[in-house]
Amino acid sequence: MMVNQYEVHAAGPDGSEAGMVAFAQQKRMAFKEQVTLYTDDTKQQPVLGFKARSVMDLGATYDVTDPAGAQIGLFRKDFKRSLLRSTWIVEQGGMPPATGQERSQLVAILRRFVESLSFLPYHFDFVYEDGQPAFSVVKKWGLRDKYVVSIQDPRLDRRLVIAMAVGLDALQGR
Repeated sequence: MMVNQYEVHAAGPDGSEAGMVAFAQQKRMAFKEQVTLYTDDTKQQPVLGFKARSVMDLGATYDVTDPAGAQIGLFRKDFKRSLLRSTWIVEQGGMPPATGQERSQLVAILRRFVESLSFLPYHFDFVYEDGQPAFSVVKKWGLRDKYVVSIQDPRLDRRLVIAMAVGLDALQGR
């Protein structure tokens, strides 16, 4: 009950769920967020990790690193813009930042102000400053949370996108 568990699967050619590419467990109520993703549930071989730079920060920045600790990129919440519609920014070296917002303004407001509707799924579209799509994260309806991540820009490091998708679920309610 005190751990969120994440399984990241690739998509098969027909769009069906294929093999696991990453696994993580996140302790709830940690003072400083840190999540490590592994190749599988044995947690023997890390793939990537993300960690908050500070303990208490409403617009915290999370560094995404490879298993050796080298920087892959970062993501951060835009606190001011997130008051009514959650907004996150993803940065990868050598590329412009991509900003992601909840797709539906109505769902964003309902989730914030009507407690009984906080279960509503959220969808994020990440775009560059020029409006070009980078990637999207779509939450599917179901008993267990399930997200479909689509990467439109092949230059993006998939590990950074996976970290942001897991981060959305793990950090969205904070």
